[in-house]
Amino acid sequence: MTRPSRARALLPALALVPLLAACSAPAEQPSAAKPAPGFPYSVDNCGVKSTYQAPPKRVVTMNQHVTEVMLALGLEKSLVGTAYLDDAVLPAYKKAYDSVPVLAKEYPSKEALLAANPDFVYGGYASAFDAKDGRGRDDLKRSGIGSRLNIEYCPSGSPTVDDLYREVREIGRTFGVPDRAETWIREARATVTATEKRLKGTPPVSVFVYDSGDKTAFTAGGKGIGNELITRAGGRNVFADLDKSFGDATWEQVVDRRPDVIVIYDYGSSTVEQKKKRLLDDPALKDVPAIKNRRFAVMPLSDTVLGVRVPAAVDKLAAQLHPATSQSATSQPATSQPATSQPAR
Repeated sequence: MTRPSRARALLPALALVPLLAACSAPAEQPSAAKPAPGFPYSVDNCGVKSTYQAPPKRVVTMNQHVTEVMLALGLEKSLVGTAYLDDAVLPAYKKAYDSVPVLAKEYPSKEALLAANPDFVYGGYASAFDAKDGRGRDDLKRSGIGSRLNIEYCPSGSPTVDDLYREVREIGRTFGVPDRAETWIREARATVTATEKRLKGTPPVSVFVYDSGDKTAFTAGGKGIGNELITRAGGRNVFADLDKSFGDATWEQVVDRRPDVIVIYDYGSSTVEQKKKRLLDDPALKDVPAIKNRRFAVMPLSDTVLGVRVPAAVDKLAAQLHPATSQSATSQPATSQPATSQPAR
């Protein structure tokens, strides 16, 4: 038998070398994904520091005013759930709101919240993150879920309109829409400035906020945006010395402080007319100037927290406190919707 030459015998072996080399070579590592424009973004929210590599995609909002912040920035497609209305959603946002699943009439249970598979939870009141119900921010973080609390309810400080601009700006950055946020802020500043100019030189009137209460008066203190709203609308909150956003005052204090106007917060199962009747029928209040002169102003509760309604709300309240100077074309407050209870504020 003829034996193959050495050269021919080596050919198959040599042909295998590149294949073997290819099999043994380390796999080429894919290049790292480029971060989204404007990211990573870091923010300190009420002492909780977070860094985002990209905008959250599955968001649950836990109170009406933060829901409306998201809707004002056109972020309804990022929402996988919402909860807890104080009153009617603004008409401009109703179509977008109706596209979002409502997880609960009030706060959802931990199980219902997690079932929505959120990667971010945005709360308006501190009660949205109640640790006793398993919704604490630390609990959410352990589940890989980011969170934000509206800065009106950070542990310290007295929020102002500038804090509203900060809230909107930080949400805009977090969700990768900073230009939308800046456009909204410019328009809001123009509204607030126009009201300020109209009221220039007008003496303030003293104001008592009646939120609710019978044995005591649940009212707006000096730490919430409601106090700032009153001031910018040409009023002076008679309970500005109350060191919290909302709190109880005695009726004796209301009498002693003699408010010129009573601002009724419209929400929940008690109507504005029922609240007026309670005040007008109380003999202890008969000498209070606002009662004697039947001077009432009405604000939906959602107008009086740190949300996108505030600039227009300043204008609406100014029109009620100082009707002679008002040139407001702002629409009247939305009709409230009954609620079984109100989240702790």
